[in-house]
Amino acid sequence: MTYAITQTCCNDATCVAVCPVNCIHPTPEERAFGSTEMLHIDPRACIDCGACADACPVDAIFPVDSLSPAQREYADINAAYYEGGEPAAGTTEGPNFHVWGEPVFGRSLPSDFGPLRVAVVGTGPAGMYAAQDLLLHTAAEVTLIDRLPVAGGLVRYGVAPDHPATKKVGDTFSRFHSHPRVRMHLGIEVGRDVTAEELAAHHDAVIYAVGASTDRRLGIPGEEGPGCLSATSFVAWYNAHPEAVAQGVDLSAERIVVVGNGNVALDVARILVADPEALAGTDIAAHALEALRASRVREVVVLGRRGPDDAAYTRSELRALKHLPGVELVVDDHDARTGAAIDAAGAGDRAGLLRGLARARTAAGSPRPGRGADRRIVLRFHSEPVEVLGDAGARSVRVTDGGGGGGGAVDLAAGMLLRAIGYRGLPVPGLPFDEASGTVPHEGGRIAGLPGGYVVGWIKRGPSGGIGANRTCAAETVGTLLADAVAGSLPAPTGDAKAFRRLARRRNRRVVDARGLAAIDRAERDRGRRDGRSRVKLATVEELVATARAGRLLRLTR
Repeated sequence: MTYAITQTCCNDATCVAVCPVNCIHPTPEERAFGSTEMLHIDPRACIDCGACADACPVDAIFPVDSLSPAQREYADINAAYYEGGEPAAGTTEGPNFHVWGEPVFGRSLPSDFGPLRVAVVGTGPAGMYAAQDLLLHTAAEVTLIDRLPVAGGLVRYGVAPDHPATKKVGDTFSRFHSHPRVRMHLGIEVGRDVTAEELAAHHDAVIYAVGASTDRRLGIPGEEGPGCLSATSFVAWYNAHPEAVAQGVDLSAERIVVVGNGNVALDVARILVADPEALAGTDIAAHALEALRASRVREVVVLGRRGPDDAAYTRSELRALKHLPGVELVVDDHDARTGAAIDAAGAGDRAGLLRGLARARTAAGSPRPGRGADRRIVLRFHSEPVEVLGDAGARSVRVTDGGGGGGGAVDLAAGMLLRAIGYRGLPVPGLPFDEASGTVPHEGGRIAGLPGGYVVGWIKRGPSGGIGANRTCAAETVGTLLADAVAGSLPAPTGDAKAFRRLARRRNRRVVDARGLAAIDRAERDRGRRDGRSRVKLATVEELVATARAGRLLRLTR
């Protein structure tokens, strides 16, 4: 029996580090790392020890003989990665078919290297990978800061609720929240409560992991109307983000058009047509679950301006759409180039994965799900929105149409247009900012012109790569920071940790610390147990802060 890596692979390569026979590739040292959508286990070399499954932070690795019907193709996907590759010379006498690289010690700290005090702004994956690196490999003291009164970032508010295994990476990070060398100040925003200069004055270095919190615009007529919503807002809405609760989402129309061909576009399409009862046991926002139960949406049309070979979604996310109960997955054949690309594609190509799906033209009027399905997702390639039509809300979306090869446009009846064409970073007061890329200019993570300032994650490299990509990104930034510390180029702080704590609480009386965060976690899990769910999230800043305070006071009185 061998193991296989499946859909939820996060690519952070924790499994690579624990494999005793080097059978998981590509490794971080290999050129292909970061360019593949997932890692792969070589079935020829796997010795069935299970170390990778134990270490995987997102529960993506299983014995092949225990794979569910929807996952069984991943056994072949893992094996196919190694097809045509022969064991290297000199390695065939044992199970280790893959040559070990020479040991690499990328960092060398002097024996008298003292502890640093580092602030990490942002508690999502990028920030927590940086904090983890510092805490495990140095004696640094880490100050965790987040503008929201709860930690988690993208894991809590970006991962779809029907991907609970992916959310488990949060458990890996949460063990550092109560680390003895960690101080937590949640609810503090740089630029509102403290300045970048004040933060730097109390720390040897500051790492900004603030992500890319806004979305890119389409630039079409009608985009600013009530019938158009960003996927950023929609994802925040169904994940109980405290800044999204007031934004009601109208699901009274039978069709919604989603613009974009990335994983986020597939996420929102999937949530819109999923069986609400299948979501009832997840941590989806209570208000979103109620709205989805009352939803009249029967069809989601996903627009991609290029062809199926150029789609940005991962193969694993597309495969998952094929297994949604009661949902038909259809390819719109309005443009002859789409079918030709599918028919000519290889089995492992993106377009090849669409072979065998029904092909039909999307009706301009009401949707018509078929094949016994109640709902459907339509993948419409070579098409982009031209205008959102409607006065008090969306009535239809005008999209380009390749029917007959002559081009043109067609008005698709739709109650909403959701744009999912990418995220964009926002400026942080006190830091340089590149408007063109939506990132902070840097060199190896070191902020240009700001000694002691560093960036990691999407604000560093732009909105690319999933959760695991942040581990490599953080390693580079932390490596640069430590090199600067060894070289003596970090500015000396003028205040200490206690002084910063007093400053933070003077500026914002609602700061949540680690004990308050633990109280929030207990309360949400308790609410979940009462409702038969994994957790029920507190959905407003007021609820989060009040729960943190109540839990903290309760523990102090015991």
